[in-house]
Amino acid sequence: MKYSFSYIICIEFLGFRFSGWQKQKNAKTLHDMVDKSLSYVFEDFDFKTIGVGRTDAKVSANSYYVQLFRNTKIEEVSFLQSLNSNFSPDFRASSVKEVDVKFTIINTPKIKEYHYYFSFGEKNHPFAAPFIVNIAETLDVEKMKIAAKLFEGAHYFHKYCTKPTENAIFKRVIDSCEIVENTILTASFFPEKSYILKVKGKGFLRYQIRLMMATLFEVGKGNLDFNFIEASLKEDNDRHFMRNNAPSSGLQLYNIELKE
Repeated sequence: MKYSFSYIICIEFLGFRFSGWQKQKNAKTLHDMVDKSLSYVFEDFDFKTIGVGRTDAKVSANSYYVQLFRNTKIEEVSFLQSLNSNFSPDFRASSVKEVDVKFTIINTPKIKEYHYYFSFGEKNHPFAAPFIVNIAETLDVEKMKIAAKLFEGAHYFHKYCTKPTENAIFKRVIDSCEIVENTILTASFFPEKSYILKVKGKGFLRYQIRLMMATLFEVGKGNLDFNFIEASLKEDNDRHFMRNNAPSSGLQLYNIELKE
């Protein structure tokens, strides 16, 4: 069906109670909730939505884009107010703007920045569970910081992907990768000290960042060294994906730069 108008909606969501973005049978998904909320705004289903990309179960987003197609022009200010009033508390729309109906959010170039929040040592307060992953063992964060930098640049990420598609491109470029102390997410029930793995690039493979994080945890525990990571990123790596995958709840899609 052809539509007359197209809009880009920027939303934020807490993904802890959802099974990711993509619609699935017998599962509560983010896309389902967005469409359900829009059906209350418009009082019909005469619209189509496309997300900027998939997210894993329990993954949250500080910035996520939804493209809305509709045959009736919307008034942006009142639409945003109505959408937020119909969203559940774990969603918020921050902006909406009209774009050319030929624009497609899936195909447009973009830079994504992901954050992975973690702490170690004493177990966290249960209220922190949707945001920060806790590692019981002591971690050598300084070694992890050095190891994280090894992921920067162009590398082959066969080992940092599970169930790739037939045409998956494993050579990827990571613009930046660093571990810093967390000063972004704060709350009275958060641990006294926590950290963020910040990763920025054009595109990532399935579970890539969580597998990278799990590998960095092993470096922090002293089970893996820098040579292991360097070898795992070479073109002639054994192409057997990493078995350890970091929990999804610590991962957040922090920002997306759309190149319109």
